[in-house]
Amino acid sequence: MNATELKTIEKLNQPTILPGAVKINVKIDANEEETKLPEEEIMPQNEELPQDAELDLNNDNEEEEELEFDFSNLNKLQLVELLEETVQDSDVAKIKDKVAAIKANFLRLNKIDRDKEMEQFILDGGDKESYEHKDDPLEVRFKAAFDIYKVNKEKYKEEQEKQKAENLQNKLAIIEELKALIYSEETLKKTYDDFRALQDRWKEIGQVPANEVSNIWNTYHFLIEKFYDKVKINRELRDLDLKKNLEAKVELCEKAELLLLEKSQTKAFKLLQKYHDEWKEIGPVPADKKDEIWERFKNTTDKVNQIRREHYAKIEEEQKANFDAKEAICVKMEEIVNEPVNSINAYQKKSNDVNDLFKMWKEIGPVAKKQSEEIWNRFKGSMNTFFEAKKEFFSKLKVQQMENYNKKLQICVEVENLVDSTEWKKTTDRIKKLQEEWKTIGPVPKRHSDKIWKRFRSACDAFFGKKSEHFSGIKGEEDENLKAKKDLIERIKAFELKKDRNENMEAIRGFQREWMAIGHVPMKVKDAIQNEYRSLIDGMFDKMRANDNELTTNEYRNMISGLKEDPDSRDKVRRERLNLQNKIQKLRDEIVTLENNIGFFARSKQAELLRAEYEKKIAKIKNDVKVLEAKIKILNEQ
Repeated sequence: MNATELKTIEKLNQPTILPGAVKINVKIDANEEETKLPEEEIMPQNEELPQDAELDLNNDNEEEEELEFDFSNLNKLQLVELLEETVQDSDVAKIKDKVAAIKANFLRLNKIDRDKEMEQFILDGGDKESYEHKDDPLEVRFKAAFDIYKVNKEKYKEEQEKQKAENLQNKLAIIEELKALIYSEETLKKTYDDFRALQDRWKEIGQVPANEVSNIWNTYHFLIEKFYDKVKINRELRDLDLKKNLEAKVELCEKAELLLLEKSQTKAFKLLQKYHDEWKEIGPVPADKKDEIWERFKNTTDKVNQIRREHYAKIEEEQKANFDAKEAICVKMEEIVNEPVNSINAYQKKSNDVNDLFKMWKEIGPVAKKQSEEIWNRFKGSMNTFFEAKKEFFSKLKVQQMENYNKKLQICVEVENLVDSTEWKKTTDRIKKLQEEWKTIGPVPKRHSDKIWKRFRSACDAFFGKKSEHFSGIKGEEDENLKAKKDLIERIKAFELKKDRNENMEAIRGFQREWMAIGHVPMKVKDAIQNEYRSLIDGMFDKMRANDNELTTNEYRNMISGLKEDPDSRDKVRRERLNLQNKIQKLRDEIVTLENNIGFFARSKQAELLRAEYEKKIAKIKNDVKVLEAKIKILNEQ
């Protein structure tokens, strides 16, 4: 043994510490493996994109990531059946991504169902504190199937940790063999063959526990370098080994460069980690290529990480925009809650506004997970406050309406008792007073409204009918008037509308003037003959009317003029005015709602088109309001 070999052995005889028992206090010579990206870039902390939802169905704390399986077109039943079939395979590594995709889509659909259930519960007047969700059969089946997967996963993890421990012992054994090989005095060929065999065995062994990776890798490569120093393998053989290592690293560079085109950032990141692990297992390359090949691999890694950072930065930007939009909706909802509401129509309008805001909320994408619960609770809290106030208002209103119903019921009983009275003046005054009192009483429950009004009106009509009949005058004159009105009705029936609208209007005015000139008819046929006449006149107007739903102001004026002969004209005009006022109020409320909604439109081409449609609709409604106001003006002139 020459002096160089003795010197090498002396160095090796110095104390060293191997993994698990000793520690190598050695700094490896400047190899490319020593130069690597920061660990947080290559192996960042788990990143989980937040979801704008509350449901957490047996969350096993798995990292959320982009899924390679697309099950977005499946419904909940199909997803449950697919999961039940998938978990029968106990190979967790094989089915992991598929299970994650099934879970993500099931939770998404389940959240939608729960939101609808909660929304309907609140809209039905339910108390948020009393709401309680019960798992449906599909949720029960999903949890049962997912529990099978979690059990298998725990077994798989235990097996993996056990295998890593075995791998550690196997690699420690190889390290001991390497140490022995360094001290061996066998021939170069025998020593090198054993050395290559040990390298092959090392590569075949899988992962070791994470806390041992660095130490055992450093020890292994330290001994490899010492082996090269000891046996002084001839230059050609070493160059061949370095060349093979270079080829392997070039191949890894090419694989890493393909990741720049990978659409899935999760897949690209995992593969990049795998390529870095493989890089560490490859030995040194020729010195003149060491920096070049490492720079190529490092630059590609930097680009992949940059793409990934930009990807998540874009998601963060979108989530920020979504948060701003949802915060604006919260502000609007809080304004609605703080505005005083004192009528049914106002509450109906506000309810529509709240529902519109809720629909807009659901159309906005997710926000950052750390903000999701806070912003949702803010919005939900305001919405619950509104519906609780609405519930309290209608509860009080219901009590008031029942009191109004009882008051009107008492008036009906009193009028019914006066129907047969022959004290015409006294009874007339009393009934008119009761009619005025009726007007001052507020609304009654809707289910009683028509019935109580018809009862009151029938009793009043019965008395005034008897009174009218009593004072009807000479019977013969009424019969002549009846004959004259029947003749006029026949002439109206025979009249054919002309093309000239003015000519038609003049004819109708003539019929109306003639009808009004004819005196009273017998009371028993008064309503029938009047209804027949009015039906014919209305029919003529209907034929002339350009729009089936709206009268022109001139036509409307003539129609109202025709009511003058009607003994109930004042009551009919009053009801017509009330009807027109209600229509105007509804249209104005609709204008306010549309104008409020315009304020939420984003700045985009699609939003501008929608804004134009809204503005067109608002203009039409405003025109309708003008027509109705013109009709009220006509009523006031009569």
